[in-house]
Amino acid sequence: MSTDQHSGLPFMKMHGLGNDFVVLDGRARDIAVSEGLAVALGNRRTGIGFDQLALIESGDDGADARLTFWNADGSLSAACGNATRCIARFLMDETGRDRLHLVTGRGDLYAVDAGQGLTSVNMGQPQLEWDEIPLAEEMETLELPIEGAPTATGMGNPHCTFFVDNAETVQLDQFGPRYEHHPLYPERTNVQVASVIGPDHLRMRVWERGAGLTLASGSSSCAAAVAAARRGLTGRKVRVDLDGGTLWIDWQEDGVWMTGPTTHVCDGVITPDFLGGVA
Repeated sequence: MSTDQHSGLPFMKMHGLGNDFVVLDGRARDIAVSEGLAVALGNRRTGIGFDQLALIESGDDGADARLTFWNADGSLSAACGNATRCIARFLMDETGRDRLHLVTGRGDLYAVDAGQGLTSVNMGQPQLEWDEIPLAEEMETLELPIEGAPTATGMGNPHCTFFVDNAETVQLDQFGPRYEHHPLYPERTNVQVASVIGPDHLRMRVWERGAGLTLASGSSSCAAAVAAARRGLTGRKVRVDLDGGTLWIDWQEDGVWMTGPTTHVCDGVITPDFLGGVA
């Protein structure tokens, strides 16, 4: 919560392909985000509503900014690819620069202006070992001992990717929660169902841990692309069609690059009355 109890708290609403965010700018004022504040703001009926809440803070050691993310249930997330792209675009527009160094719980991420209104972020190297993702016990991550033999991948947060004949027909509102809380994932997991359309093309739908059904997910798109390449289903550069639109993923030597559009919807102010009622 803002340290100034007598004024409201400015926010920005952004989205990447319908994966939506409330963004707080803490570079000029101290903002302490609690789990209670994240939950209250994340309620789509009594708050603002978002898939993730993001806080921008001043960077250090040469970084342009530090980003911290919370899910709608108040839990922290080390990575949020689409929010990182949205904020990178905002900071590029603000500074006139076309390249940024950002620090997240995932580590150092680099963003570039990809032209034509698109923004790219290098989400880092995927985590492929069981203890990095993490899983509950040592095992091969390419095909988990779960019905459907999904692939486990870490992108700073855990992912479980199922390759199915038709992603459209999966009842994800039932399927997603079942695997989000699977005992193999001690920190829960994001769940993707993906269909291979071609050697460089996936159709994917996403259930995000702590947020539920979402129209898109950047880190999930990276994880699914990595899983598909590891299994020989696609190359390392793929188009990923999500419910909210398309992302382009390129698994290069220096990390997994994600490119797509962003939208800055509006700016607003959270009232002191609302802030005062947050536990």
